[in-house]
Amino acid sequence: MASLESNPASPESPPIVSDEIIARGAQLLAAGELVAIPTETVYGLAADATNPMAVRKIFAAKGRPADHPLIVHIAYPDEIDRWGTEIPPAAWDLAAAFWPGPLTMIVRRRSNVDSVVAGGLDTIAVRCPSHPVAQRLLRELGRGVAAPSANKFGHVSPTTAAHVLAEFGDTLPLVIDGGACEVGLESTIVDLSQSTPTILRPGAISQTDLELVLGLAIGDPHANSTPCSGRLASHYAPNCIVEIVTEEELTSKLASLDASGRRVGLLATEEGSVRALAALPADRIVWLPSDAKLYARGLYGALRAADERGFDHFLVVSPPLGHPLSAAILDRLQKAAGPRDSRRG
Repeated sequence: MASLESNPASPESPPIVSDEIIARGAQLLAAGELVAIPTETVYGLAADATNPMAVRKIFAAKGRPADHPLIVHIAYPDEIDRWGTEIPPAAWDLAAAFWPGPLTMIVRRRSNVDSVVAGGLDTIAVRCPSHPVAQRLLRELGRGVAAPSANKFGHVSPTTAAHVLAEFGDTLPLVIDGGACEVGLESTIVDLSQSTPTILRPGAISQTDLELVLGLAIGDPHANSTPCSGRLASHYAPNCIVEIVTEEELTSKLASLDASGRRVGLLATEEGSVRALAALPADRIVWLPSDAKLYARGLYGALRAADERGFDHFLVVSPPLGHPLSAAILDRLQKAAGPRDSRRG
């Protein structure tokens, strides 16, 4: 495996990715190989989206069900026409406002696009990422890549190259290290294949953001059954059990879990109040900033830290509320805390 070193805590100062690395990544993709790439959301496990055999390698490497559709990443917004048909005006409006950026749009799939990348559906999910390394690679390759998160299916998404290496070891021919991901949570997914635009997965582009551009209300996701990434009840989960609790519930919950002999960890933001309430050793507490952007950026690293520290049970207290990112943060925490028997693969 080849990879570059980086400082995972500094997305503002990513490592320099040489033209040689970009060229090698494009050559591997063109040859039908998998390459882990950075995006502004999370690291993706990329394959040439025009090569069905290469795309099938993604499903095999991740242990992902074949009916779970992938997202095609493109270099330029107008390339959505290469993948979708009957593109609605709303898609062009959203592309003009948010692409390149952390927004995925679902549209009707062109008949000449192989169904394997779409999980067998007649729709296709498309995104134009803003990360400069992803952009350089896509332009060098000259076609779109399918790139779900570079992790085993259902596990915590990677936001650094080190996370990818922890998932796959030396089984990938190349991990391109572009530093820590700026957003840290997967893209917003909006379904535009039906009459009413609907958010199927919240992300950094909020419902308010979309409604301001579209000039209409976004539909109820519960009334939309379109399959897409991140809709399972359990997803983005570490090996330990995750549970969301209030500060008022914390003392009794800790006492109950301690009595059962389980090693308990805590994810918290308000250091003073929670430390006084929890009275846990320092190595049992994972702290994240209360700022929603920084919390989102560090969330997956915190969930991975829970497993690294050997926790059986990980309690989450007081995630940021009242911010455009709050819906996405709560969605990921609820999926991490979801019933494990609901996860396929």
